[in-house]
Amino acid sequence: MRGGTSKGGYFLADDLPADTAARDAFLLRAMGSPDPRQIDGMGGADPLTSKVAVVKKSARDGVDIDYLFLQVFVDQAIVSDAQNCGNILAGIGPFAIERGLVAAQQDETRVAIFMENTGQIAIATVQTPGGIVRYDGDARIDGVPGSSAPIPLEFRDTAGSSCGALLPTGNAYDEVEGIRVTLIDNGMPCVVMQARDVGITGYEDRDTLDKNSDLKARIEKIRLAVGERMNLGDVTKKSVPKMMLVAPPRNGGAVTVRSFIPHRAHASIGVLGAVSVATACLIEGSPAAEVANIPDGSRKTLSVEHPTGETTCVMELDGSGTVTSAAMLRTARKLMDGEIFA
Repeated sequence: MRGGTSKGGYFLADDLPADTAARDAFLLRAMGSPDPRQIDGMGGADPLTSKVAVVKKSARDGVDIDYLFLQVFVDQAIVSDAQNCGNILAGIGPFAIERGLVAAQQDETRVAIFMENTGQIAIATVQTPGGIVRYDGDARIDGVPGSSAPIPLEFRDTAGSSCGALLPTGNAYDEVEGIRVTLIDNGMPCVVMQARDVGITGYEDRDTLDKNSDLKARIEKIRLAVGERMNLGDVTKKSVPKMMLVAPPRNGGAVTVRSFIPHRAHASIGVLGAVSVATACLIEGSPAAEVANIPDGSRKTLSVEHPTGETTCVMELDGSGTVTSAAMLRTARKLMDGEIFA
């Protein structure tokens, strides 16, 4: 399935080996890793297309589905559960309904999803006219051609999902390797810094960024230095934190961002990465707040500009200015259903 601006294999938990090592070995074979082309598997030679969702019916009160996200590395024999994926999340509701884990309602079906990676809950609303999942529609998201049925996602209580706190150091910014950075986790651990501070404009395209080895070495040095500070330990072989380079908006949005995930430039931006960046923009004194254009009111619609367009976050704030929930519009599409041989 395509979920948001990502693509991956969606599996029922019971169809995979119960042993973690056996499961990971199977998924590496299924995706064709390690190999830069993933020629011997179903992966698309890109981190955004080498993803896996493991789904089962939940036994938790008020929750329909348990969802485990796994990032299958492309050129390394690594399967990581160290992060969430809000794009792949967009396909969980439709998949669960298709597989009979959730009963479809007449017009639309709300699916409560427990995200096992981080322990948070998201609510997906899936269009189900006549009790059948609808994939076609008029909703468009940047980074995906054409249009599809809308799938709104609502996130609550995502602060500190992996790091234990929204700001694991307690600071609006810290100085790391001579650069002012915000260490933040509102659903995705991120390091947010101003693009100009690391020698770029923040408006470069993905290919230009991927070819800038000096830039990548510099931000990787910062990433490795903050792992312990973010309560993530040694992040050398981890896919978090993500590196977010921000600049003033150019197209009427709130902020421009170039995202590294963490060693390749993202074609757009991850869903929960966008939530974390949008939250950083609302923290007084942060590098992101200095370049962001923030609307008034306790309900803020923040357009996060990225290389292929923008991602809109709707942020709800309480009286103290703390983000209490975030909602995003995604789409998904079923691509194939069958057997995979590994």
